[in-house]
Amino acid sequence: MNKKLLETIKVEDGKIFNLPYHQLRLERALVKNVLRLDEILNPPKEQGVFRCRLVYDEESYAIDYYPYTKRSVETLKLVYDDTIVYDKKYLDRSTLEKLFAQKAIADDVLIVKNGFITDTTIANCAFLYKGEWLTPKEPLLMGTTRARLLDEGKIKEAQISVDDIIKFEGMALMNAMIDFDIIRYKKIEDIIC
Repeated sequence: MNKKLLETIKVEDGKIFNLPYHQLRLERALVKNVLRLDEILNPPKEQGVFRCRLVYDEESYAIDYYPYTKRSVETLKLVYDDTIVYDKKYLDRSTLEKLFAQKAIADDVLIVKNGFITDTTIANCAFLYKGEWLTPKEPLLMGTTRARLLDEGKIKEAQISVDDIIKFEGMALMNAMIDFDIIRYKKIEDIIC
């Protein structure tokens, strides 16, 4: 079955961000007909932040650019799903949308699989512990920003169980559009409900 894939790339003032990591993820997803992002992307040259949305599969691709407005995420609800698989950035997000629907009054959900923290529906996460930022060793999706920050040594992988959460001093979300976004002025117990 041919599933459409999605790549979301940040463009600011005409500059494309994190391109090598997006290219690498695309190459891992495609078996043949690998696209060269530096050849097919033509972002707006105007001022501002844009979201480049690339939908692709082995046979075709489509690119759109949209002005970007950041979604505020300050609270997360723990949700549990031991069968979820989102190992590629699929266009079909119905599994994630079902989990998001369980958020109640929170802004998003923090997904727990087999007792371990993975991701939110829109971002990888990291937790501050004794001055170091730790990110789940087995996220649902190996995000491009997460990969870059691991390569730069700014975050480290760790197995993070639900029980570990109370030990953390802070939390951050990361994705292509928000980079590394610390949830400010909040204790863990104020973030995760």
